[in-house]
Amino acid sequence: MTSLNQQLYELSQKYIPGGVNSPVRAFKSVGGTPVFFKRGQGAYFWDVDEKSYIDYVGSWGPLILGHAHPKVVKAVQEAAQNGLSFGAPTETELEIAELLCKLLPSIEQVRLVSSGTEAGMSAIRLARGYTGRSHIIKFEGCYHGHDDALLVKAGSGALTFGHPSSAGVPAETAAHTIVLSYNDVAGLEKTFNEFGKEIAAAIVEPVAGNMNLVKAEPDFLLALRRLCTQHGSVLIFDEVMTGFRVGLECAQGLYQIKPDLTILGKVIGGGMPLAAFGGRRDIMQCLAPLGAVYQAGTLSGNPVAVAAGLATLREVQAPGFYETLAAKTQQLTQGLTVVANKYGVNFCAESVGGMFGLYFCKELPKSFADVMACDKEAFNRFFHAMLQEGIYFAPSAFEAGFVSAMHNSEDIDKTLFAAERIFSSWV
Repeated sequence: MTSLNQQLYELSQKYIPGGVNSPVRAFKSVGGTPVFFKRGQGAYFWDVDEKSYIDYVGSWGPLILGHAHPKVVKAVQEAAQNGLSFGAPTETELEIAELLCKLLPSIEQVRLVSSGTEAGMSAIRLARGYTGRSHIIKFEGCYHGHDDALLVKAGSGALTFGHPSSAGVPAETAAHTIVLSYNDVAGLEKTFNEFGKEIAAAIVEPVAGNMNLVKAEPDFLLALRRLCTQHGSVLIFDEVMTGFRVGLECAQGLYQIKPDLTILGKVIGGGMPLAAFGGRRDIMQCLAPLGAVYQAGTLSGNPVAVAAGLATLREVQAPGFYETLAAKTQQLTQGLTVVANKYGVNFCAESVGGMFGLYFCKELPKSFADVMACDKEAFNRFFHAMLQEGIYFAPSAFEAGFVSAMHNSEDIDKTLFAAERIFSSWV
């Protein structure tokens, strides 16, 4: 008998391209049929066939408090009772804006939007409007949303203008984007020496999460900060993923580096569609209605999304929250490494706060090229075997994973026992 999950996927492909509303959900990277989910609670969720899973995706990062946290759900319900949307200012917009500026010293003013992609494209436009320049720098393997200027891959050399990585992106748009290798200080120096006066901005994930988890080396980010300052370029930290996920002052707090603009999303919405970009007052005041850089959105600052975000941000400020979260995540990554090495599997793992990366290789990757050299087929085998065990990791070897405050030692032990059964069968 065909499962309900399979029936839904087959029907979805009739009405939705690929049967999914975001490509990675299609399981193309790992093969097989994507899982359709119906409910979640804490560290677990259940598919339409009522199978339960320990969730290490957490809606790709936002659910730092786990599924259906009572305080977040209550805040959403109360906000919804007062109206779903106004398209006009609300007091709660001011409250979350003030809180973001308080928690992140680099942000003097902030604007709310509905998605990380919207925040990224707006920050790039703002940087170009502020500087009067056209070129931007991005780094291979970093993803900043599906804006045309950012859907660009590297060319043939270490220092090169990029070319489109998606159909529908004009070559002339991609020509303004310079793509460099992550953690490559020499390439960075060379680029600014050659194009410094034309570079509006450099945008970077301070901890990359879209080529699996790859930490920036401190010297790399310090060089990026120095060169942007020296050449009058805007330094943009994309903290959509790391924002309030790796610490209360985000990745910029861990590295003690102050960007000019910051992009936020995921955790600040608590699972609802909410994102933001903010930074130096002199840059932010170039936005309409004060300045000439136009940006707008009907649902920006949606009161229901803001309510979920505020409830989440209140919880993560609790003393010891991030220390406990980081310890749980390390318990997972260190435990998996020990188990894999016990059976001679080429495997390593790393974590930052509540984010982690799993790699089927001998050494931690430092760049996109390193990640691409990992054993993708081994990951795919591991993914499907763990899925059968009721453990849900990201369905791609190139995505970071997430631990929530609701995961406990028992959940992690279950995960490690499942991994041991799998790795022992590989011997």
